[in-house]
Amino acid sequence: MDERARHDRTLRLLEARLEALADACERSPQGERRFESEIVATVAATRHAVELGLISAREGDTVWAVVARRHPRADWCRRGPRSLAA
Repeated sequence: MDERARHDRTLRLLEARLEALADACERSPQGERRFESEIVATVAATRHAVELGLISAREGDTVWAVVARRHPRADWCRRGPRSLAA
């Protein structure tokens, strides 16, 4: 797999993971509390992808923002990976 394919695949996987998690949080009566560990893991995955140079920080933020717009009730997603990591 070349660099471009790895980059594109990483973005697709991150978006799919965020999409599934946001959807699950919106449907769950417990909301994000039930999925707290998965949210933390997704923040870590985003951070690692940036640190490894697979995607840029801007691209990571953009993917989170796009998913947050589609899932307005997933407040954690709107805050983005940087504020959740702090």
